[in-house]
Amino acid sequence: MGTVDSSGSLADLRTRFDLFGGADELPPSLRQRTANTPQLTAMARSPSSSSSSPSASASDSDEPETRATTPGVDDPLDKSSLRLPGEHWAPRTVHPAQDHTDFLWQMNEEPHRSRRMAIMKAHPEVTKLMGHEPLTKWVVLFVTLVQLSTAVYLRDTPFFSLKFWALAYLVGGTANQNTFLAVHEITHNLAFRGVRANRLFAIFANLPIGVPFAMMFKKYHIEHHKFLGVDGIDTDLPSRLELVVLNSVLGKTFFAAFQIFFYALRPGFIRYQAPTRWIALNWLVQLSFNALVVKTLGWHSMLYFLLSSHLAGSLHPCAGHFIAEHYLFDGHDQETWSYYGPLNILCYNVGLHQEHHDFPAIPWTRLWKLKALAPEFYDVLPSHSSWPGVTWRFITDPNVGMFSRVKRKQKGGRGDEGGGGAGTLANAGGLKDE
Repeated sequence: MGTVDSSGSLADLRTRFDLFGGADELPPSLRQRTANTPQLTAMARSPSSSSSSPSASASDSDEPETRATTPGVDDPLDKSSLRLPGEHWAPRTVHPAQDHTDFLWQMNEEPHRSRRMAIMKAHPEVTKLMGHEPLTKWVVLFVTLVQLSTAVYLRDTPFFSLKFWALAYLVGGTANQNTFLAVHEITHNLAFRGVRANRLFAIFANLPIGVPFAMMFKKYHIEHHKFLGVDGIDTDLPSRLELVVLNSVLGKTFFAAFQIFFYALRPGFIRYQAPTRWIALNWLVQLSFNALVVKTLGWHSMLYFLLSSHLAGSLHPCAGHFIAEHYLFDGHDQETWSYYGPLNILCYNVGLHQEHHDFPAIPWTRLWKLKALAPEFYDVLPSHSSWPGVTWRFITDPNVGMFSRVKRKQKGGRGDEGGGGAGTLANAGGLKDE
């Protein structure tokens, strides 16, 4: 585990991101260098180019304090005027206003690696928060038992009855949203110490969902962290087709109601992932479980699991986190948002999303401690107050839509990293089969 000595320099460059974080490599400013990093030259821009594609990008070896100027985004404040260290990461206003027919293209590096480095320097004790959380497995077991019990209870209830749909929405939707986020937590190897144990437990946690997704999700989610906002790699980003077709109130309503299908199907069209034996095992276990449910309980119980999964990712209060996490709001360029409200208790504190992206090696039970440890870095960042409110605003606000995402162009030589290619052999964070 990396530690910071009293002079502020790293005593050991081997952090635990390679195991528990799963999705992170060492931040650029923590890597050893022999030469001083040059300052980036501010890029000239036309006043009318609010969402143009970037023509250059910062090198991985650039200091995090140096940001390339992004067309359409006001320059940050002079550092001498900052009252708190964290204000360097406060969002900037997009000016002129973003073009609703295109995404917000940026040339700077995503902020989480740089902020992680700054927090580790200011609060070296943050590394004590990293590691697996034993409580996770018990929560997963309890929620799985709730779903199995409800499926048994509804085995003779008509599918189109009010009782069936009410329980599927209130109990099943909430429970399966919790399960989605349990798999997310396990993806970062935070349920057990070992990678293999986390993979096997993710396959078990997947059972009430009805569709085998855990192992494919792991591969795509690793890339989401490593290449946040990178077009063609981060499959959390809407495609241009989605932007064109769904850029209306009706389109956004359709997206919000069926967003779980977009997240399930989009990766296959955007970025192919080679099948692995873990994916095969995930399918074998899930289909065997489904067959057992149909044979012993009947189709109504199986449909309960599937309907619960759909409603969990539809117009459900907890489903608001999908949009709240990375869409742009209030004319800012802030691409990750946190939510500190009560629904976090049902969702593994996924609302603390700034904190999670900064330190994916910290489990859900300690994210609040991270926020309390480094308030100067997080109190300056805008946050959401309501997940249902985010969904409503996304649908009704003409200034928020499928276009409200930050995108970056791929950098040369990085296309295979995190995707199962040769670049994943070191610090793979659980991507390897072995």
